[in-house]
Amino acid sequence: MMFGVSEEQQELRASVRRFVADRAPLPRVRELMDAPDGIDREVWDQAGAQLGLQGIAIPEEYGGSGFSFAEQAIVLEELGAGLYGGPYLASAVLAATALLVSTDEGARQDFLPGIATGEAIATLAFTEDDGSWDPDAIRLAAVKHGDGWVLDGHKSFVLDGRTAGLVLAVAVTDGGLSLFVVDADVPGLTATPLPALDQTRNLARLEFASVAARLIGAPGEAAAVLDRTLDVAAIALGAEQLGGAQRALDMAVDYAKVRHQFGRPIGSFQAIKHRCADLLLEVESLRSAVAYAASAVADDSSEIPVVASLVKAYASEAYFHVAAENIQIHGGIGFTWEHDAHLYFKRAKSSELFLGDGSYHRERLAQRIGL
Repeated sequence: MMFGVSEEQQELRASVRRFVADRAPLPRVRELMDAPDGIDREVWDQAGAQLGLQGIAIPEEYGGSGFSFAEQAIVLEELGAGLYGGPYLASAVLAATALLVSTDEGARQDFLPGIATGEAIATLAFTEDDGSWDPDAIRLAAVKHGDGWVLDGHKSFVLDGRTAGLVLAVAVTDGGLSLFVVDADVPGLTATPLPALDQTRNLARLEFASVAARLIGAPGEAAAVLDRTLDVAAIALGAEQLGGAQRALDMAVDYAKVRHQFGRPIGSFQAIKHRCADLLLEVESLRSAVAYAASAVADDSSEIPVVASLVKAYASEAYFHVAAENIQIHGGIGFTWEHDAHLYFKRAKSSELFLGDGSYHRERLAQRIGL
């Protein structure tokens, strides 16, 4: 594995940071919290056309830029720092990874170019009403109908489920778990928004009533596809959480420098000083873990199943702790709606639960290594 940051990666980080600051600042994030789909289409299109962010880790043969996951992790970190609420994680990570991992070359040729440019928005639907991340809990049924397939059932907590034009759904067939693609406007598919703690994320419940679908790959292949996709997504979310944790830490430190009590900055008091130092240690430890995991994905390492759960478990708890401490250091103002600290706190909590919390991933890791 290669460590360190190249000059090109530094330039990428700077470009994405400027783009988020200029085109999707926090005041705009707040405005979009009340929008029906929570997405600024102009910004989304610019991210694809000008920076190529959606296709950064998609091979050139499918219309992408052909970079590695290491570069995509940098993008995710900067998007997480700015609380970007667009469908990047759903489309460029979850859906794109599922297609890349599948054995269906035709599906990759048909769908990845649109995802790479941002013209097509896709998502992956796998959890159901019980909220379980375990593939054994999937009940959406798929039956053969002529030359095609029909889906009946539902999916819940689908990330950007109302925004996506393409839905990749995992369903049960006679051959086992299988992956299907559905056009969002197909008859019988209904998307209902779900209330969420984190208003910068959009979740939906999808109802499938005899919905026509296209099989991706062969029946029974989705278990392996989902397993790898969720591992990559866990690391991707960890990179997002790193960006948010770093920004929350920066907010706390900046405030500790300017807020005065008893004629001194509160950051000069030992209690606050040590608190910030402990948070810095957590964030830098997370940075190292994310860098290692991103390199593992970029190299297609056999360590991915192990590092995915390690990163997700640590990232979930570290981000939530830093976001909570940021509010405490700000004091009363940190609890107000007008201050941005609560936005990071809510994103931290929702990200902790999404794709499984620390306890889930520690148990998953123990099972994988045979404990």
